[in-house]
Amino acid sequence: MKSTGIVRKVDELGRIVLPIELRRTYDLAVKDAIEIYTDDDKIILKKFQRTCIFCGSGEECVEYKGKTICAACMAELKGEAK
Repeated sequence: MKSTGIVRKVDELGRIVLPIELRRTYDLAVKDAIEIYTDDDKIILKKFQRTCIFCGSGEECVEYKGKTICAACMAELKGEAK
């Protein structure tokens, strides 16, 4: 894990502002979803990415009846395996 040297204070509502440099570097836009993990004494933020319910891939995913499915699994389900 790389240290940025950036320190931010938590406001009275529990919010932390992510510096613009980090938002640009990690392609975070307004209203993007962020996943929050913990690992021992660490809090880890990760840009949320939908993954296929069958294989876990995050590539070429589409929503189908409320579920996320990648193009490869969709083709396999249709009988058109790539």
